[in-house]
Amino acid sequence: MDQIFAVIRVFAYLSLLTVGGGMAAFPEMKAQVVGIHHWMDFTQLIHFYSLGQMVPGPNMMMIVPIGDWAAGPLGAVAAVAAFFGPTALLTYVAGRLWTRLEAWPWRASIQKGLAPVSVGLLLAGCFTMAKGTISGVETASISAGVLLILLQYKVNPALLVIGGGIVGLLSF
Repeated sequence: MDQIFAVIRVFAYLSLLTVGGGMAAFPEMKAQVVGIHHWMDFTQLIHFYSLGQMVPGPNMMMIVPIGDWAAGPLGAVAAVAAFFGPTALLTYVAGRLWTRLEAWPWRASIQKGLAPVSVGLLLAGCFTMAKGTISGVETASISAGVLLILLQYKVNPALLVIGGGIVGLLSF
């Protein structure tokens, strides 16, 4: 039962770090899930993240199997409630307040300041994941190829995930 409370603490905390998207919380998720609580190793965490990329819905639905891994089915439910509950409430309150402060002079400054923070947190998550997944020429080539395709063409990312899996299957 104490693992349930740990899952709630960890995912409620992580939910508040998702400024700019779920990837922003990935470095701290790695620290909490792998380093502090030892619920799984980094490779398993990356596999769960990849699974979250492949299934419909938000990619942070990867928290469901992590919660299950840590504390069983109740852990899965606790992870979802703890991760999405605080941010949903905060978003609701901030949205209501934001419309009331439309004429507030600081509003534009806050918006301009939050955008680079979001990008920085997202890049930190990307670099953390890259350290655990890019392990040679083959994986670096797959990553570079996907990046170049996304920068050049409008392609459904799910197709790139499937394509990367097929290239990995054939290469490794």
